[in-house]
Amino acid sequence: MIVTTAGRTNEEWTAIAKEVAKDLKCSFQKRNKQSVISLIDRFQEDVLVIGKQRFELYKKDHSEPFFFHPNMAIVRLKRLMQGERDSMLDAMELSSGMSFLDCTMGLGSDSIVASFCVGNTGKVNAVEGNPFVAYLVKRGLATWDGTTPQIEDSMKRIQVNEANHLDFLKSQGDNSIDVVYFDPMFNESIQESNGIRPLTEWAEYSDLSTDSIQEALRVARHRVVLKDHYQSPRFKIHGFQQIIRKTALFHYGFIDVQKD
Repeated sequence: MIVTTAGRTNEEWTAIAKEVAKDLKCSFQKRNKQSVISLIDRFQEDVLVIGKQRFELYKKDHSEPFFFHPNMAIVRLKRLMQGERDSMLDAMELSSGMSFLDCTMGLGSDSIVASFCVGNTGKVNAVEGNPFVAYLVKRGLATWDGTTPQIEDSMKRIQVNEANHLDFLKSQGDNSIDVVYFDPMFNESIQESNGIRPLTEWAEYSDLSTDSIQEALRVARHRVVLKDHYQSPRFKIHGFQQIIRKTALFHYGFIDVQKD
């Protein structure tokens, strides 16, 4: 990975780009009016472009860039503010003041909705295995503007953790988080949302293991929730009660946690 600036930049943003390169332990290269494709061809590395409007990740195969955007979360939150329901929140039985762990953060859309729901008295942690995705989404959540203060506050409250979700779960105490959530279905979801297609180039692909479910059940106080394709065998394999949604490609499943 190399880090560079946008085509038009200044000393301030050059300094920011150098600091990002240091944070990510990457090489900084001056742009010198070169195109991103030229930089990729020259260095044969992925490229992170630091711009005032946004940070963009480019794969060296010249595919479309990945950048942070709250995606469908804004639409879902506006519906919630109009009094509509959200199927994810219903599946979780999530409410104000609760704690939530998103084990498969991606762009963070589900974490944003959960953060809005639990409010200032709740807590949201999101885990992402790819360090570059984690870095961009963390910055995006902290700096996004152009929506309502209530939505922006929801984004800023999310704590982003760069980690393997199983390792993160193992580091958590027993009965320490109300709801633990998994959304491992990148292959199917790409067909539904163009907004997340660039993320698939960077996503950490690993199947949902029995160990992950067992750790989630140890950590959770209330529910472990899975979002997956309606035909996914994971619901049955891991013992989730599948919520049938006749017109939806994706279903939610849950396991209620019984604590002695």
